Amino acid sequence: MTIAIVGAGLGGLALARVLHVNGIDAVVYERESSRDARGQGGMLDIHSGQRALREAGLIDQFYAIARGEGQDMRLLEPDGTLLLQEDTPDDAPLERPEVDRADLRDLLLDSLPEHAVRWGHAFESADNGLLHFADGSSAAYDLLVGADGAGSRVRALLTDARPAHTGQNYVEVGIPDIDRTHPDLAAMVGRGNYWVLGNGQSLSAQRNGDGRVRIGLIFNTAEDWFATSGIPFDDPAAARARLIDLLPGWDSRITALIAACDDTVVPRSITTLPVGLTWPSTPGVTLLGDAAHLMPPVGEGANMALLDGALLGLALAAHPDDFPAAVKEYEREMFERTSAAARMSADMQELLMSPDAAQKMLAFFQPG
Repeated sequence: MTIAIVGAGLGGLALARVLHVNGIDAVVYERESSRDARGQGGMLDIHSGQRALREAGLIDQFYAIARGEGQDMRLLEPDGTLLLQEDTPDDAPLERPEVDRADLRDLLLDSLPEHAVRWGHAFESADNGLLHFADGSSAAYDLLVGADGAGSRVRALLTDARPAHTGQNYVEVGIPDIDRTHPDLAAMVGRGNYWVLGNGQSLSAQRNGDGRVRIGLIFNTAEDWFATSGIPFDDPAAARARLIDLLPGWDSRITALIAACDDTVVPRSITTLPVGLTWPSTPGVTLLGDAAHLMPPVGEGANMALLDGALLGLALAAHPDDFPAAVKEYEREMFERTSAAARMSADMQELLMSPDAAQKMLAFFQPG
């Protein structure tokens, strides 16, 4: 039985690894030309996803690359008032450590047989047990797993659902080598996560393993805001100045984070799939990760993708001669688990973008 996984993200690789541990071969088809074809994003807060790494036999290697100090958090009002500072003791358990997404992906890739991932295979369509790729090639499969992210092409085989705009847009900027280039800002941000919330706007700053601080700005804006805002995203210096203008009344020490950024300015719309999305179980095809349940970016997506991959792998190992039964078992659990996570993520995103978000977040972390 041939298992084809479309997408070499965390979920697809976790599935391939758990299958490999259980003596089952799979092939991962990835549109990118190599593991280094593009940047993999920033840090991830891995909590429930640690179970997947245990099932994959990789938990010790994960702890070796995880950053416990990444659990530190600072929460501020836009006027600079510090509401909460949590510093992680050196001997604290790694309950929610941060890890560089690229490092975690490399850990999973290195745990697979050399030819398990076929790079440069952009999935186009599937029919009659054949995958068709953009270069004209094809490959046979018995089970197709769509692990191809928010813009999944495999999803169309199961549902008409498409990601919809949430009413928020995100702009990512960053400061490279912050300890050397801006030690004052480095001290302000600290070792982990730095949040400034209020007035329907948010700024989050987060240390990456390579010394870069990645900064995300989120605004309550319409879907066409990038085109209508007048921000010249092709002129980074001017774009930074306009972004600062959109934060009137914010403490100058906070907006200095934006002024210090380099020329990487990346606008992204925030889109999600409907909470509680399901589909009739269909022999021969299923989905995992963002392809199945795209959520707001509040810390659940990567964990759910890792769990999806591991639990689908375990179901297939438990039913090696009955893929449809394995898929049905996996989907039943996945729908329930990820619906709860998606509801929680939507509520958290709404909280983050509310006018009094900082006070609400403080109450969330310090109830009663």
